[in-house]
Amino acid sequence: MFTGIVTAIGTIECREERGDLRLRVACPFDPDKIAIGASIACSGVCLTVVERGGQAGNAWFAVDVSAETLSRTARDMWAEGAAINLEPSLKLGDELGGHIVSGHVDAVGTVIARDAEGDSIRLTIEAPRQLAPFIAPKGSIAVDGVSLTVNEVADQPGGTVRFGLNVIPHTSEVTTLGGLHEGDEVNLEIDTVARYLQRLESLRA
Repeated sequence: MFTGIVTAIGTIECREERGDLRLRVACPFDPDKIAIGASIACSGVCLTVVERGGQAGNAWFAVDVSAETLSRTARDMWAEGAAINLEPSLKLGDELGGHIVSGHVDAVGTVIARDAEGDSIRLTIEAPRQLAPFIAPKGSIAVDGVSLTVNEVADQPGGTVRFGLNVIPHTSEVTTLGGLHEGDEVNLEIDTVARYLQRLESLRA
């Protein structure tokens, strides 16, 4: 379980096809505090650490990415040299600073527009129709693993939905969101509470 509060940006150092895809990710963590078998959210995708090394502040860890995960996540995020948002899993007693995030990507969205709004960046993202019932103004959504608040929602004629959100300067600096541009794909995870509310509503019908 995660909160959508990114603690570091990692870089994919190398990738190796082994049936599954083995990735080695450079990060500023302390390797002695990364347990084999631990979960780390990588741009919103919960992955299991299978190796780790390096030293504090200049560490690395390795994960295996299945074909299923590759098919359900943003196309270019697993490229060698790509930057990814990192968040270790919650520990009992940790502060829940964002919202409850499972690390399971619900769909891939596309950045439709990027505009300056004061010191912030206003992003407009289009999500597929299956996510439309779960995205609401002032609700929470995880974009590439970052917990954000939806500002506005516009349903589209084909059933897709476009939503806007603001990325403040701090978030731009400590995550990869500041580097997003029109046409980029992003991993989306809807709010867990919204998911269960929709399920309860469907049972009343």
